[in-house]
Amino acid sequence: MSKNENQKDNADSKPSEIDRIKEMGSVEAFDGKHKIYCLTIIGEIEGHSALPEQSKTTKYEHVIPQLVAIEESREIEGLLVILNTVGGDVEAGLAIAELISGMKKPTVSFVLGGGHSIGVPLAVSAKQSFIAPSATMTVHPVRMNGLVIGVPQMMHHFERMQDRITDFVIRNSNISKERFTELMMNTGEMVTDVGSVLNGTKAVKEGLIDGIGTLSAVIEALYRQIDDYKNSKQ
Repeated sequence: MSKNENQKDNADSKPSEIDRIKEMGSVEAFDGKHKIYCLTIIGEIEGHSALPEQSKTTKYEHVIPQLVAIEESREIEGLLVILNTVGGDVEAGLAIAELISGMKKPTVSFVLGGGHSIGVPLAVSAKQSFIAPSATMTVHPVRMNGLVIGVPQMMHHFERMQDRITDFVIRNSNISKERFTELMMNTGEMVTDVGSVLNGTKAVKEGLIDGIGTLSAVIEALYRQIDDYKNSKQ
């Protein structure tokens, strides 16, 4: 087999950008000022249990190795996380959020549509966070599907899980614990639920998100982070 044929076979076997977007919801953008990686977290975050095939999901077993590869890559200079999620598995979402918050590379998050439930920790996990003017975020206590045993130990389990989420949000945003808890336990806003729905302006005012943004503004903010990061290493 000739060298050209080998190169063709390798090109054919390598996933295209379109395939990567379809399968992983991610793309490498290497044509701009800096080389950035765009990761989308959409639909419901899938954890240990598989969701129905007709559901739009983000699988944590796909996202976690991507984040490790981004952090270790010599080519990728920054990470853009785009969120439009209804929430999902609490532990899977919190695991992804912890990885993003622990990255050295510049990171920016952008909430489009919605960043609900466990999407709140994911939105604040980046070094800088933005939200579209039309987007919303729903803050509410931990919920659980399926059988729940009505014993004090179960209530303590819920409390400890909620404390983990609250502590993460407080560490990675500018909202106080008291105010976040007040929004989370609000009984006067949602008819059939407890919690608060924040539009883009209110999410910024409350200190959850750093600023209102558009795609171009978000990318510019990531570029500035990358420039500052490079200058700090010189």
